[in-house]
Amino acid sequence: MTTAAPPLARPLRRLYLVRFGFAVVWALLLALTGSDLNPVSVGLLVLYPVFDVAAAVVDLRSSRTTTLVVNVVISALAAIGLAVAAASGVPAVLRVWGAWAIVSGLVQLVVGVGRRALGGQLPMMLAGGISVLAGASFVAMAGADDPAVTGVAGYAAVGGVFFLVSALRLGRAAREA
Repeated sequence: MTTAAPPLARPLRRLYLVRFGFAVVWALLLALTGSDLNPVSVGLLVLYPVFDVAAAVVDLRSSRTTTLVVNVVISALAAIGLAVAAASGVPAVLRVWGAWAIVSGLVQLVVGVGRRALGGQLPMMLAGGISVLAGASFVAMAGADDPAVTGVAGYAAVGGVFFLVSALRLGRAAREA
């Protein structure tokens, strides 16, 4: 893994702002589709990791942080897994989403630690750790009597807030660079 250089603050800030906007809109749309699986909610569930793939590719091109390759692969597998799991029901979807949240959270934590000299990465490290815990809770929720996918919307919204906070902190670092 490489250490980020100060000029990376500007492109990361833009990427984090886009990720914030996407997460908030996506969470709202998923919350509005209800707790059952339907074509819209399944499409949204698959779209989220696809967007994560695209964001990781943009980040990888800017930063050359090779750990992001793991995130690209994991998120692509998650999108496929969610599409397949949707045919089995909400518990299967929550298990796939939970496993993805755990692994991608660990990757986010590792990337944040590697970029800590850049500034603005504490929110990313916290988000990575919280993602691991949230992923475990999604797996546990899959065993509930009446599991719902709407809890995933809250997870995405909180993640979006972490991206916003990091973007704001990176804005300060970019001005100082």
